[in-house]
Amino acid sequence: MLAAEEIETVGDEANKQELFDPYLRFVEMPFETVFYPLGFPMEFSTNSEDIFQAANECWGEFRRQFDTPPLKIRIGLVEDGSTVCPPGPNARANRGIIVRIADQDNFHVADLAQNDSFAWVTTATVSHRSYLRYHFLEAVALTHIAGRQTAAIHAACVELDGRGVLLCGESGAGKSSLAFACARAGWTYITDDASFLIHGRSDRKVVGNCHLIRLRPSAAQLFAEVDGKPQTQRAEGKPSIELFTSSMPEITTAGSADIDCVVFLNRSSGNAGRLTQFPKEAARRYMHQNLSGLDDFRNQQISSVERLLTAGIFELRYRDLDWAVERLGRLVRENG
Repeated sequence: MLAAEEIETVGDEANKQELFDPYLRFVEMPFETVFYPLGFPMEFSTNSEDIFQAANECWGEFRRQFDTPPLKIRIGLVEDGSTVCPPGPNARANRGIIVRIADQDNFHVADLAQNDSFAWVTTATVSHRSYLRYHFLEAVALTHIAGRQTAAIHAACVELDGRGVLLCGESGAGKSSLAFACARAGWTYITDDASFLIHGRSDRKVVGNCHLIRLRPSAAQLFAEVDGKPQTQRAEGKPSIELFTSSMPEITTAGSADIDCVVFLNRSSGNAGRLTQFPKEAARRYMHQNLSGLDDFRNQQISSVERLLTAGIFELRYRDLDWAVERLGRLVRENG
């Protein structure tokens, strides 16, 4: 049996251990609000005003579109004085748990089944604002939206005369550049690289981030708006230039579109311009690339993709951007 003074000592040590908090379990997150990324409610909290401001840059312009249970995201800052930006995170998953790790101090854990996430980042990550936004704010929210509420499609989206067009293709196919070229030509801009097909609908509605477009530095050869803009670190080996559409009042934007046509891009200097039918099975394989690992969510996503595949599916071979914009316009009018 412990003596009274021994009990007091043990209690003191327990309190010290709790105050030390090596797992950062008791860090308060006083900066909190509800954001609506892509229109979905999200309860957000952090212990850093800088992270809170960066989150507002990401999601402050979005308004609620969907009445879904809110996802919960907590992002904590560890002030360690670091200055070197971490590498792009690697992702690993097991069923409904997804982990993205840049290094031992910068990581994100998402529990899709519980609709809950937490992340820890260092002062270096927070000081590199575009890296923070892309890898630890946007990625965290979109992990849940793509895992539970939508089927994520690697595609840009534009709209003409109320008819949406998905621009699909692997990295480098020209999705963002063609979407921006369409927007400059009077189309409505929806998103540049990621479109999210909403579950449980009879139409083919997708949502996207119409407030931002990211272009490769080579786009400066095509668009005057890009020339001279600073490059930001999106991921290792993939610098980008960010344009906020709020700074371009001549461009019309919308948060969603109903898809009439799905167009796979084939850009090459040797390609003569041509629009042809694209095999539905090949389109299906492409769209199954990013499906959830949880059976319940995956089945919903497969159903949504099948609904999308009732749209017209085409391949656009092109080398001239202006020709591609004009040909897409004719496609929309022909399918109207």
